[in-house]
Amino acid sequence: MWLMLVVMFCASTASGQGSAPETAPPLFPGGALISYNSIFTTRGPMLRMPGSIPGTVRPTLSHEGDFNFTWGFYRDFDLTVLLPIVTNHYGVGGTPDVGGTGLGDAMVLVKYRFYRRDSPRGTTQASVTLGPKIPTGRADLTGGNGVRLPPGLQPGSGSTDLFLAANGTYTGLFGIKRLVADEDFHSLIRTQGQQATRLGSDLESRFWLSYRPYESKNVAREWFVGPVFTWLHSQDDRIAGITQRGSGGDVLLAGITTYVGLRPGMHIWLAADWDVTHSTDVLFMPVRRHISFGITQQFRLHL
Repeated sequence: MWLMLVVMFCASTASGQGSAPETAPPLFPGGALISYNSIFTTRGPMLRMPGSIPGTVRPTLSHEGDFNFTWGFYRDFDLTVLLPIVTNHYGVGGTPDVGGTGLGDAMVLVKYRFYRRDSPRGTTQASVTLGPKIPTGRADLTGGNGVRLPPGLQPGSGSTDLFLAANGTYTGLFGIKRLVADEDFHSLIRTQGQQATRLGSDLESRFWLSYRPYESKNVAREWFVGPVFTWLHSQDDRIAGITQRGSGGDVLLAGITTYVGLRPGMHIWLAADWDVTHSTDVLFMPVRRHISFGITQQFRLHL
């Protein structure tokens, strides 16, 4: 049944590897972590480039630095506060490069693990996560002519959105104790923000099949590595209530992720994905390459 669910999910913005190799488990009660995740995303240009920058444009190159604080405040529950710093750049052909850096939209998320089953094979876990994306981000970047850039190039959207996720982790796939299947299926449901624009809602399914070739006896050091498959779906943008046909689309990415435990509670990771196939609508800018790396430190938080 679990494998059937994985196949259904793996049939959107890529968020990269998170602060833990398995996405379903919450932190233990009283546990906490801080982490930093650096995400670089490259997009292909629109197939048909208008004379001026269109309202549905996305950055051709972006960097997001995510600062993450997570606290296991109760059994099977944890709370995450995510604060991004975003740098966007846009430049195609003879178009002058525009963009800038600013604070992005923060998120406050609660995870609940509703299922756990232990067996000689390993552990099966499932959880749900939800919370708001708050419009804390900068939204006043301008081009060389002093005109405010479209919402897709701003670090903040100006909208209050809803983040929803379902995660599952299956340890011991095919009876191999160190083989883990992990699925992260999440959506960002958007509302109207700045410049009378409602950016298209995003859907992302990320499936990681990892193997742990090394684990120390005290589990202080470990190494996970394996292939990743990500499906991204973006809906069309709406500007002043008018749907911008062809601004949304689908992308299938494939890559590899590795995750290393350096010492008790400290881990680093590196993930890279590349475009396999994508939609070809004229206003759609598909993700072509996605690279992320980060570091996390766990500790106890006594309140």
